This record gives sequence, C-alpha cells and structure tokens, in this order.
Amino acid sequence: METRELRYFVAVAEELHFGRAAQRLAMAQPPLSRAIQQLERRLGVVLLHRTARAVALTGAGSVLLREARAALDAVEAAERRTRRAAAEPFGVVLATKAGASSELLSKLLAAYAAEPGAVAVEVMLCGPGEQEKLLRDGRADVALLHRPFDTTAGLDTEDLRTEQQVVVLPAGHPFAGRPHVSMAEVTTLTDLPLPRWPRRGGGYPDGPGPQVRDHTQLFQLIALGRACAVVPESLRAHLRDDHATVPVPDAPAVTTVIAWPPHSRSKAVADLVRTATRL
Repeated sequence: METRELRYFVAVAEELHFGRAAQRLAMAQPPLSRAIQQLERRLGVVLLHRTARAVALTGAGSVLLREARAALDAVEAAERRTRRAAAEPFGVVLATKAGASSELLSKLLAAYAAEPGAVAVEVMLCGPGEQEKLLRDGRADVALLHRPFDTTAGLDTEDLRTEQQVVVLPAGHPFAGRPHVSMAEVTTLTDLPLPRWPRRGGGYPDGPGPQVRDHTQLFQLIALGRACAVVPESLRAHLRDDHATVPVPDAPAVTTVIAWPPHSRSKAVADLVRTATRL
C-alpha cells in the first residue's frame, strides 16, 4: 500500500462521505472513488458499505482505519525526526502536560543538566492528552504521561511515581473537613459538577460540567463554586487558600511514566530516561 492510498482511505473513513473527503483532499470525487475501489481489490476485502444515502465502515475497514492512522503518524514522525536530527545544535524535546508533575520535572531537568554530555532540553507544555500525540508524531522525543488518562500502547515506558487522587472543592464546602469521600459522593455534588475535558480528536463530551482546557482555568472555576475535580494529589501544590482537598480512596491511582518511541536510538533520550528512573 502507498501512503497516498492510506491518506485517501482515512479521509473517506473519517468523513463517511466521498464528496466531503474529496473536498478535504482537494481532489475530484471520481478518482478518489476509483482509488478506494483499487485498494479494496488489492486487499481482497470490502472496506466500506456504500448506499445512495450513506457510507459506513466494515469490520475490516475499522481495522485499516486504526492501522492507517498509525502508519501515517509513523511516516510523519520519521520526516520530522530526520529534519530535526540534521539541525544544529541537536537537543531533546520533552512534552508534558502543563501544571502536572511540576516538582518531578524540575528535579529531572536539574539532575540531567548536571550529567556529563547533557544536551539542551526543550520543554513543550501542552494541554491534556496532547503530549502523547506530540510524542507519536515526532514533534517530541520523550514525554511525561499519566496512566490511566494517557495511552502508552506501542511506546517504551518507565514508571516514575504512583499517587492517589483527591477531590478539589471550594474552601468552606461541607465535605472539606472530612477524612475522605467516595467517588459516588463526588458525583452527587450536582451544584459542583465535574469538568469536561476535550476529547483527543477535539470537541467535548456531553454533560453538565463546565468545559475546561487547563488546570488554571479549572481551579479558578472551583474557587468560584462552579465545579469540583478529582486530580492527582501532587496538584495540591498549585492550589490557593480558596480551595480545599479531600482524599478519594476509591479513585484510580495515577502513575506518572516517562515514555519514548520504541525505535529511538538517541543517547540523549536514554540518558534522560536513566536520570528520571534514578529520581
């Protein structure tokens, strides 16, 4: 298969409409239809169910969509990493979620800078879930991810720290003086709904909670009495006097990991990972 064919198929599979896909690809619809038919003949499978009114993915089409996205990401990452490797001076790009693991990140950068042969580390602060995409598409060499929120499938990782979660409430809330609360109790706080974070592909899930993009925005909404949130306990360091926190023992533990592409042969990345695991 050619990358051109995979791009054609992904556009059709995501739009589920040949006309919109052709417009997205800046091409005419007939050659796009012929390319998809040729791809189906070569593979010997039906990828799309077509009717006069709708286009739907078959089971085989769903598999190819997942694999094609991964393949195109790998090609794009290879291009980016090759160009960056040719640039001087060569450093390491580390992606991390803004506001998360701040203390760990500070210690890691200081410890790595003291290592013999350390190179410059560019830190890319990003929104929830973005650091994983930056790592997979080649814009970052290494990333700090957080399970279970981030997916580490297909990446090499080392666990750095596991912590419990707390609920963040406005100061003075009736729950504030309790030793702990349950997730079920948190969800009953209809006057303080849980926030809605953006999905990986954009857009927000349905629900009563406010739409948020980062922790600064979230913590301000909580202080104003518009929301509550369940977050890793290390984020307590970012809170002000107008917040209160209570442990939530039955919330899933959060593990911070350092992740990198499995095919990486960068000595700088290896040194950075070793420094992180030592910490």
